[in-house]
Amino acid sequence: MQKEKKIRDVFLKNEVEFKYFKGNILNEFQEVTKNDGTPFKVFTPFWRNAEQKYLSLPPSKNYIVKKRTKVISFFKNCVEPKSILPKKNWYKKFENYWKVSENDSKKVLSSLINDKIKEYGSARDFPSIEGTSKLSPYIKHGQIHVSTIWKRCNEIKSKGIGYRKYINELGWREFSHSLINFFPEFLKGNYRKEFDKFPWVKNEKFLKAWKSGMTGYPIVDAGMRELYETGWMHNRIRMVVGSFLVKHLRINWTEGEKHFRNCLLDFNKANNVAQWQWVAGCGADAAPYFRIFNPILQGEKFDKEGKYVKKWIPELSKVPQKFIHKPWEMEMKYQQAINTIIGKDYPKPIVIHEEARVSALKAFQSLKKN
Repeated sequence: MQKEKKIRDVFLKNEVEFKYFKGNILNEFQEVTKNDGTPFKVFTPFWRNAEQKYLSLPPSKNYIVKKRTKVISFFKNCVEPKSILPKKNWYKKFENYWKVSENDSKKVLSSLINDKIKEYGSARDFPSIEGTSKLSPYIKHGQIHVSTIWKRCNEIKSKGIGYRKYINELGWREFSHSLINFFPEFLKGNYRKEFDKFPWVKNEKFLKAWKSGMTGYPIVDAGMRELYETGWMHNRIRMVVGSFLVKHLRINWTEGEKHFRNCLLDFNKANNVAQWQWVAGCGADAAPYFRIFNPILQGEKFDKEGKYVKKWIPELSKVPQKFIHKPWEMEMKYQQAINTIIGKDYPKPIVIHEEARVSALKAFQSLKKN
């Protein structure tokens, strides 16, 4: 916001004509407040008001872009792509998973409307199926506007639970942008200041294991490997890996936020910071810290057959369904029979769930004593 004001002041000082254009959000953050003008801190009342605010706006006009008659270059010395791209072509692999263009964004949106949104409410939780929209990279890079997505969704005649669940996801994005603008401290640290005294643990070995997908918990490791390989991670799994970092390993959420910032193709500052603080329990309207995901049960519930795990962790491809989310429980003779030795071919758990849970709850209780 301060940057925009500085640019505006420069234009005004130099008598340069300019126009304001809304960013890639439905409402400008300052347009959605309580009746007394103060910002919302809880999602549900925020989104109820924001949605009504957007619905009350006059329909936007469809402008036809005129074909240019001549080429005008405003830049004599442009930056050469080769000078800013990484020297190693690690990013080339993303071309195997994404075709990021305006035309492709429209195809992905049509797929959401025609094939996914009806079952979105339940399908979005299962990482082995194409149940999420996968529009976030296109929103991030400006190939599609959220108002376009809203318009197409609103054209659906039979609006069921799937429609409402998806629209609420757009709402969380709006809420995140509202939070970082009204409460810029979100970008610098804990919104809930009592977490400034939380006994986080510094453990580079555990952090490295988490980043590289080598924690010994298959559902966590599959998510981290998907992220590194594709630049994206399934929404349900984002919550699981986030919870594991801040609660099982008790590593500060800022480390996870930084890693996601460096890896996500759909990185959005507001979403990333707000979601990490939501998982850690230190944000506005956040999940309580004592809500600790059990990575074994999460895997068994949302990846029952282990298809997602086996896709991203090929060394576990021969592990039977019974043990796919807890391979360390296989007897050694079975590990030898399938040539998958836990502790050699795939790591043993770096922490024990039950012990980590107790430790996390004890750390959380310490905040109440301060």
